[in-house]
Amino acid sequence: MLQIKVFGTTPPCVNCKRAEREARKAAGQFPGLVEVVHLDAMGPDAARYGLMVTPVIVVGDDVVSTGRVAPAAKLIPIIQAAISDSPAAQGG
Repeated sequence: MLQIKVFGTTPPCVNCKRAEREARKAAGQFPGLVEVVHLDAMGPDAARYGLMVTPVIVVGDDVVSTGRVAPAAKLIPIIQAAISDSPAAQGG
């Protein structure tokens, strides 16, 4: 399953909430294939991506948006490409 990580503040700011909402909206186009998780920008997972601003959206292991809300329409083709490139989609 492809994972979308939304890194934001705790408690979440308005933009972090919007970023997560847009990620969930995009993920809804791929039922059963994508999950969205909210992670704290100050948590241990954040260091792996070198976060400097929030919100940050990571699709798979690729940072696709930093410091702004990525609309679902922008995320959908990124998710589609990530699903198509996955080993499971290629029969592996």
